[in-house]
Amino acid sequence: MPVTATESRFDLRLAQRKRFGTVMLCLFFLATVFGLLVLLTLLVDVTVTGLRWLDWGFLTSFPSRNPEEAGIKSAIVGSLWMMGLTALFAVPLGVGAAVYLEEYAPRGWFLRVIQVNIANLAGIPSVIYGILGLGLFVRFMALERSLLAGSLTMALLILPVIVIATQEALRAVPSGIRESAYALGATRSQVIWSHLLPIASPGILTGVILALSRALGETAPLIMIGALTFIAFLPESVMDPFTVLPIQIFNWTTRPQAAFQELAAAAIIVLMVFLFLMNFSAILLRNHFDKKRAL
Repeated sequence: MPVTATESRFDLRLAQRKRFGTVMLCLFFLATVFGLLVLLTLLVDVTVTGLRWLDWGFLTSFPSRNPEEAGIKSAIVGSLWMMGLTALFAVPLGVGAAVYLEEYAPRGWFLRVIQVNIANLAGIPSVIYGILGLGLFVRFMALERSLLAGSLTMALLILPVIVIATQEALRAVPSGIRESAYALGATRSQVIWSHLLPIASPGILTGVILALSRALGETAPLIMIGALTFIAFLPESVMDPFTVLPIQIFNWTTRPQAAFQELAAAAIIVLMVFLFLMNFSAILLRNHFDKKRAL
């Protein structure tokens, strides 16, 4: 049977689309490989540069003008303080706001406006939150350049992320769970506390840990509120000055001496280990709760 002109054009377009798809697949693969190679190169360079400085003395010593005596003890303790206080402020508020928006807030244009603005807040550059923290917490509330001011600033930074993650986790709960609970006479609060939050907890925990991981690596907001770049003591209260690992790394990278550049590389390794452990724990927690729910 002879091939018509229409069939011929169709075969030609189909072949062109297949070639285009193959070319795009190759381009995407090359872009992925290039990105991974750049990342791997940076990781290898940082590891080779900073590994020789990484010992117990480096982890337990205060910063010093002498590279041989310098360490990151105050930065590690400050980062742990910062993460704990940030979680204390941001997690209850973020989860509570998400529960209200999903389960209590009336549907309408006003709720849609709020949702859009929350999504926009999650994408605002972190330095803007630093300016807000400087004006609101440091100056207006007179918290000075303290751990409390820094923690509140970082809580504002990750709050939209926690709200969005919690909302997505709540939306992923099958609607039959709600309907079954209501059919048995459960109140709205009982449904939320006994059914929705336990089922959504893997997604919520994952979102919280990833948000805290972002806060752990931020530098600009804390520099804006005046966190110290050289501190040789540990904070004893939330009103004390502080430093964190990213700021200590920033301080060392601005020094002209090669030894301080190597110290910065060693501190980057420690920071990457912290971030890896936090992300790995998020994966483990999610898998644990998923398996537990499947039983």
